[in-house]
Amino acid sequence: MTSVQYDVLGIGNAIVDVIAQAEEDFLVAHGMQKGTMALIDEARAAQIYQAMGPTIESSGGSAANTIVGVASFGARSAFVGKIKKDTLGDVFAHDIRASGVAFETEPAKDGPATARCYVVVTPDGERTMNTFLGAAQNLHPRDIDADMIARAAIIYLEGYLWDPKDAKEAFVKAAKIAHEAGRRVALTLSDAFCVDRYRDEFLNLIRKGTVDIVFANEGELKSLYQTADFHAAIGQLRNDTRFAVVTRSEHGCVVVTPASLTPVPAFPIDKLVDTTGAGDLFAAGFLVGLAHGTDHTTCGKFGALAAAEVIQHVGARPQQSLKALAAANGLRG
Repeated sequence: MTSVQYDVLGIGNAIVDVIAQAEEDFLVAHGMQKGTMALIDEARAAQIYQAMGPTIESSGGSAANTIVGVASFGARSAFVGKIKKDTLGDVFAHDIRASGVAFETEPAKDGPATARCYVVVTPDGERTMNTFLGAAQNLHPRDIDADMIARAAIIYLEGYLWDPKDAKEAFVKAAKIAHEAGRRVALTLSDAFCVDRYRDEFLNLIRKGTVDIVFANEGELKSLYQTADFHAAIGQLRNDTRFAVVTRSEHGCVVVTPASLTPVPAFPIDKLVDTTGAGDLFAAGFLVGLAHGTDHTTCGKFGALAAAEVIQHVGARPQQSLKALAAANGLRG
């Protein structure tokens, strides 16, 4: 078997986040549905940016946030995502590499601009996202480096990437390479609206074993099985997957296998500031624990710790070393 070079390799949308705080009437005035992610075109992107107040700009994207979190735990990580050779593309590449993540995807020389996501954070910490996917949608199977995939213990895909046809094919190619190399493949469902669009395809990926590990929050899980009953949805999930993790905000998470349900509590916080990246960072901690062979409860604790760190400040990436934070809290993987 090929030796492991990376603990986790993420495949996802390469996006620059533009974050601003605003009152809820801003959402109403601009036709935004609180707490959701909407896909927008370049004209709408310009309109929103002009209306926003002071912003914080940083490299983002769901899977990219997760992989930066993995690196913050001191684990070996890599990311595959498409940018354009433009100013924001250069910013994205610099930021993710500076975080300790291997990033080798060739940038596009033409076509749409590097993707950006306008994130509006209301006083309750809830985030509402408007995403122009731009170059990120042009990830292609040829961007998948077979050797790089084979050297990653876990491949992690974001559900948001399931929109473009070529990106779907890129993921299926990566999953096949990973399984042939004896590796595991994880999928995060990303967003309830994303699940609404691709429910049957996601279920097919899970049931066929294209993905080995599923990450979902409570809303995404209910959308997947079209039920308001959490326990009924969990029951169906146990029948469909070998391994899943369902996050429940302040109620922690549940690790799901056909044989067991393992609840893990949330990590206490002082103040909720911004929920942006909570699920992404939870996945980072959990995946690090999994890659290092720790038990399910400890994996959940790593995830809860990372999520707690990121929701206590603005932005979707950790502002302190998660490795040091874990050690300070007696967690070692």
